[in-house]
Amino acid sequence: MTAVLRTPDHHFSNLPDFPWAPNYQMVADKTHDQLRMHYLDVGPRDGRIVLMLHGEPSWCFLYRHMIHALSARGMRCIAPDLIGFGRSDKPTARSDYSYAGHVAQVGELLRALDIQSAVLVCQDWGGPIGLSLLAEMPERFSAVVAANTLLPGCEPPPNGVEPWPGEIVEQWVAATRDAEDLDIAGVIGAVSCTPLSPAVLAAYDAPFPDARYKAGALVFPSLIPTDIDMAGAAENRRTWTFLSRWQKPFVTAFSDSDPATAAWAPVFQRRIPGAQGREHPVIPGAGHFLQEEQGAALAAVVADTVNALSSAAPG
Repeated sequence: MTAVLRTPDHHFSNLPDFPWAPNYQMVADKTHDQLRMHYLDVGPRDGRIVLMLHGEPSWCFLYRHMIHALSARGMRCIAPDLIGFGRSDKPTARSDYSYAGHVAQVGELLRALDIQSAVLVCQDWGGPIGLSLLAEMPERFSAVVAANTLLPGCEPPPNGVEPWPGEIVEQWVAATRDAEDLDIAGVIGAVSCTPLSPAVLAAYDAPFPDARYKAGALVFPSLIPTDIDMAGAAENRRTWTFLSRWQKPFVTAFSDSDPATAAWAPVFQRRIPGAQGREHPVIPGAGHFLQEEQGAALAAVVADTVNALSSAAPG
């Protein structure tokens, strides 16, 4: 059995704007029996749940600005670290990670916390993982805010123009496939519109003391279905079948400066009934990680979505 690493707690001391105590849940794993998943749970217990799912190669630190804003408005913010990221356990072999494994592990957390009527906020890999869970357990969700994400099913596009998943994504897959290390903070800084402070960049590096901790981050791009026979492609097509019937609110809030995912916003808007007739703001001044650069603006979109749900509630 391969090793599992756990980042020492002192790496997470004195992170900027990140005052919260950790929470942990043991989740099943096909190789290691159980792994420890970290999550934040901030805000009143009876508040509307906002489930925030991160992607590659970030962790829940990415959502700190939004957590401050939304918890102050009475919402309960739950933000897990995927296995291999943040304060969660990190198996050291790439073969220990799979798309289905991430979906199952986050699903186990949702069941353990008995998540109900949540607003899903998903960015990057948080989209495929979160939308898979939406299709699997729709009763636990009341709305979706999708930001800079994608859901490739590798099916022939009905109008000939849908992304497959896109040249930039395929280049990212190729660049990481055989790499032995990854400059985590460098990646995040490179796709930002404005320079990030040294303290913020260090916080993104904090979960990864050295390359041994980065197997999950290194393999994640290669798990994106870019071929119809890859694991996850058929599952994503099933998720699209579900989404084609989803009537509850579905809002896209993509940034104005993320060429890797920009083409996917109109796909979601066109194919999902719950997206019809809604405002889909484009958030200016942000690259791929818009939660980092424009967290307040994305939080405002989420707050508007929650307020609309409250207004529509009977009685």
